[in-house]
Amino acid sequence: MICFDKITDIFCIVDEFCEDFEKFSEPFLLGNKPKKKPRMSTSEVITITLLFHLSGFRTFKHFYIYYVQKHMTQDFPQTVSYNRFVELMQSALMPMTLFAKTCCLGTCTGISFVDSTPIRVCKNKRIKRNKVFKDIATTGKSTMGWFHGFKLHIIINDKGELLSFCVTQANVDDREPLKNESFLQSIFGKLLGDKGYISEKLTQLLFVDGIQLITSWKKHLFYFSTNL
Repeated sequence: MICFDKITDIFCIVDEFCEDFEKFSEPFLLGNKPKKKPRMSTSEVITITLLFHLSGFRTFKHFYIYYVQKHMTQDFPQTVSYNRFVELMQSALMPMTLFAKTCCLGTCTGISFVDSTPIRVCKNKRIKRNKVFKDIATTGKSTMGWFHGFKLHIIINDKGELLSFCVTQANVDDREPLKNESFLQSIFGKLLGDKGYISEKLTQLLFVDGIQLITSWKKHLFYFSTNL
């Protein structure tokens, strides 16, 4: 559950980042600046979104309506409706992503784990009618079957701390992000993955950069990884 002592600390860190982000991005924004500011600031939107992942709630809707709006009024006195908050979350996506990339990553310990998870934009039976992310989202396959949307690729250390992440289309091979230097910028030592990362060529490529890729075995596949 949420540690209330940390709410103010989290908000202050996020708010300081948002101020710097606004100063940096303002010269590049197109169109006129909105005359009326939203009731909730970008800092508040990001903070609430982060708190949801510490809350233990299964859905964000229940967390926002039954917890934030009822029990966190002292911390967030100017809350908006749930539908309006979802709209504000969209505008906060870019700064929140950059915040995670610059302020929330852990330190590589030499033992890391890589995996991917599907981000579905609709149910499979609605793929042909779906208009969300049209011409951007694709259809791919995970261990749980086919899905339409994107893939989230993450690397964590042995403490469970996030080290790197990126989003690709659903039909992108799990091994592709490992060929990107920026995705592995701070990674060294052993990198453990499932059978989807088996590749002799990739193993040799990463070995040159000081990374030993260790994967589980596929049946009827004789594969010898590079030893350090």
